Amino acid sequence: MTTLTSNKAPKKAVQSEVAITLQVIGGKWKPLILHYLMHAGPQRYSAIFRYLKSAPKKTLTAQLKELMADGIVDRQVLNTSPVQVQYQVTEHGMTLYPLLEMMCAWGFVNGNDQYEVIHRTCEPTPDVIAEKQHRLDYLADYFRDADKEDQAR
Repeated sequence: MTTLTSNKAPKKAVQSEVAITLQVIGGKWKPLILHYLMHAGPQRYSAIFRYLKSAPKKTLTAQLKELMADGIVDRQVLNTSPVQVQYQVTEHGMTLYPLLEMMCAWGFVNGNDQYEVIHRTCEPTPDVIAEKQHRLDYLADYFRDADKEDQAR
């Protein structure tokens, strides 16, 4: 279902704000692409492909196009011979950085006993572990309190 507004493209109806976020960064590869570009800076397609290892080229291309369409990633054509392109996170895309860092923190705190991390981006020091767990606890408390307030209304 779409909703029309004056002089604008039709809006997509979504279940909730979480659905909007999932629409933009959902999928197996998009969060990994974004996290890599946020940490490594602008990268060529081949570097992103090597980082992801098992992502099919067709899927990587499609997900990069979707991220560009949503204004999250920008594709720059470099003035070289032969012509090269690189991808970088836009200013709008950088607004996702805190969310991706929290995903990284959650994975670090909760998954190290079950998974072998190939590309570690969360530093494994006791201080960092405590800080990441503190952030997760803070967010859990914040949203739990917000839910209580919503239920009281």
